[in-house]
Amino acid sequence: MAIFDEIRKKFIILTPEEWVRQHVIQFLLNEKKYPKSHINVEKLLLVNDLKKRYDVVVYRPNGKILILIECKAPEISISQNTFDQIARYNLTLDSEFLMVTNGHNHYFCKMDFEQEKYLFLTELPNFETVNKSISL
Repeated sequence: MAIFDEIRKKFIILTPEEWVRQHVIQFLLNEKKYPKSHINVEKLLLVNDLKKRYDVVVYRPNGKILILIECKAPEISISQNTFDQIARYNLTLDSEFLMVTNGHNHYFCKMDFEQEKYLFLTELPNFETVNKSISL
């Protein structure tokens, strides 16, 4: 079975992880009101000279990465390894916010770059909130 990905503008095989990824995309578009043009899906990333792929990123209007999202299949538990993985990716990407999800459990963090740690949040900012903080 395949599903049409609005961001990549093509049909994608609907694996369990892709099911989660597509729900995240809809969450970003419909609930958080991020424009499609600010979302990117499954792109190559070099981490310590190793080729990796991030699941989803959301860009700020100025082009910097705002949110980095790691999606796992629903049967995969979110563990410290998952947070370590997204933290390694973020060493290259410098995202302000992180999200880890398996479709059942969702974790949101804001990076504290000075203290080199992440602070857990109850939710991610929406597009309007991000735009207000930029114009201040």
